[in-house]
Amino acid sequence: MKQAELVRMANQIADFFKAYPQEQAIDSVAQHVVDFWDPRMKADIGTIVAQDNSGLSDLARAGLEKTLS
Repeated sequence: MKQAELVRMANQIADFFKAYPQEQAIDSVAQHVVDFWDPRMKADIGTIVAQDNSGLSDLARAGLEKTLS
């Protein structure tokens, strides 16, 4: 899957949860990735998260970092 597509998907997930309290939103983004993304997607997004200018929203990045740690 292309990096741009993974970034778009992660940002859409974060947009869905952005109305939640911040910690709950971060946890929800992380849990969604754990529950629904396959291992290849998780591996690919890990390399994207490591980039400074990846296009990820702050909430998407925080949720993904929690998932990957």
